Amino acid sequence: MSNTTSRAVIDPDDAPEALQPGTRAISAATVRKLWPTEAELFRNHMLRLDKDSRRLRFAHGVSDSFIEDYAARMNDMGSIVFGYFVDGEIRAAAELRKLADDWGVEAEAAFSVERTFQDQGIGSALMGRVIRSARNRGIRLLFMSCLAENAKMQAIARKHEADLRFEYGEVIGEIIPDGPDYFSLLAEAADDRVGYMMAVLDLSSRLVKAA
Repeated sequence: MSNTTSRAVIDPDDAPEALQPGTRAISAATVRKLWPTEAELFRNHMLRLDKDSRRLRFAHGVSDSFIEDYAARMNDMGSIVFGYFVDGEIRAAAELRKLADDWGVEAEAAFSVERTFQDQGIGSALMGRVIRSARNRGIRLLFMSCLAENAKMQAIARKHEADLRFEYGEVIGEIIPDGPDYFSLLAEAADDRVGYMMAVLDLSSRLVKAA
């Protein structure tokens, strides 16, 4: 996972219900990048996915041991992972994954949302972060894939102007990000600074709870 973090600066049109002004959860919900030391939080989130959510995420059923191994390898894969945090726990995640050892012109996006947090616009908000990160790293083609029955993921992809095609029982989405510019780079850097502070606060809160 990336070694930087960021709090989301969410477009009001993409904001999850829990982050909309006037809702009780606005102070507790945060979107930011994960630190490598937060791999355990990512693992715990993935383990909380129910059977159907796991199948939609990985295109087949997976065991707890598979998820534990997958989460343990995230740092080595060099992925950028965004987490949707509520009270210090990740309830949804989006991954920007390399397709080679270094960032090239293509990358893959993947998403997971726990059952009780679905249908709140969280996936779309996370997608915006992934697209911006891909843009700022010079990615020219962003892939995502899902089962043909995963209408929610397809709707999110369409909202972000993905071209979709059916292929062997799956739907493949392709997004061509804009190139990086001063404003996109500045926005990510600003989010990273705020996200660092949020990560420290989350860590402090976990230490207090564990004491």
